[in-house]
Amino acid sequence: MRIPMKVDYGVRALVELAQHEEERPLSTSEIASRQDIPEPYLDQVLAVLQKFGFIRSRRGPQGGHTLARSPGDINLGMVVGTLEGTGAPLVCIEYPSECTLSAACAQREVWQTVESTVQNVLNTTTIADLAARQQHLVSRGMYYI
Repeated sequence: MRIPMKVDYGVRALVELAQHEEERPLSTSEIASRQDIPEPYLDQVLAVLQKFGFIRSRRGPQGGHTLARSPGDINLGMVVGTLEGTGAPLVCIEYPSECTLSAACAQREVWQTVESTVQNVLNTTTIADLAARQQHLVSRGMYYI
């Protein structure tokens, strides 16, 4: 399974904002620099996150980005669905009638289990969980900012 860069960048930006939630708004350039994300691409991702109510953005010298929701209220399933859309690994999982073999296909059951497991992990992992894990790694010297 591959995670699209748009999702990776969006999650990293949200975690960065969660870690600085009590501080001032962060500029796109600060987030891009800290997370090693190309700034023009990050601008596009942040625009989508703002449009769907994950972040607030304000222009100007005192501007920047902040979370619009509590980090504990944002799960990875929501972020993936917003940035990449929903979609099962195979069309026949979402639309069984599209495949003449789906009623008797052993693979279909396996892929349904995989999809269900992935969705469960995404829906139960929050930005707050990731921010706490990130802080733990930083405090142990496992990650360098």
